[in-house]
Amino acid sequence: MDQILSRSPPHHVAVIMDGNGRWAKARGLPRIAGHRRGAEAVRRTVEAAIELGVSYLTLYGFSSENWKRPAVEVDDLMALLRHYLRAEIAELHSQGVRLRVIGERARLGPDIVTLIENAERLTGENERLHLTIAVSYGGRAEIAAAARRLARMAVDGVLAPEDIDEDIFAAQLLTADLPDPDLVIRTSGEQRISNFLLWQTAYAELVFTTTYWPDFGKADFARALDEYNGRERRYGASAESR
Repeated sequence: MDQILSRSPPHHVAVIMDGNGRWAKARGLPRIAGHRRGAEAVRRTVEAAIELGVSYLTLYGFSSENWKRPAVEVDDLMALLRHYLRAEIAELHSQGVRLRVIGERARLGPDIVTLIENAERLTGENERLHLTIAVSYGGRAEIAAAARRLARMAVDGVLAPEDIDEDIFAAQLLTADLPDPDLVIRTSGEQRISNFLLWQTAYAELVFTTTYWPDFGKADFARALDEYNGRERRYGASAESR
């Protein structure tokens, strides 16, 4: 722990929260039990991010592909999201956390959208930690939507196609006002990014842990930061050229 605290933490950490179902299955419990314990892990991780000096934390809460899960499980997940937005926002606000939610809101219930908007409005001026939760989110869909917006701008004569560069494209993404992640953590032992922040994670360091998300805590978060701090980030350059 001392090693982590003595070095600069990554500015932006993104987490693929995985393993709720397997955690529950291993204990003979229904999947919703794993999701509920996973919500507790969110609280622990937010607290750890603040304590360890991380400025931006992005959590992959519900992917666009997750809508294909059984209706009962989706309903349970939406109920948990409602509960989180009602029960946790006051505490997040008191800790100086700014919350924002990215993803396809049109697929969410109107009451959930209202809760999101209220939470974003309440915490909008906070700066201690920028917490982003990706809900009904898919990286490919985000990139396609950005391309469509730029195409419309080109058709309308607002933007010349030859002027489109990486910065202009990135400005059309849902994360336009966020720095790219420095570190991506995935729990549960799976080693893939599952359509998460495909553009933004081009040069992120990846850390995979076998810990299931419901068991993830400050010590796991700290170990991931420690591994990150032990790496040399080259951004495509060779070690000799830096």
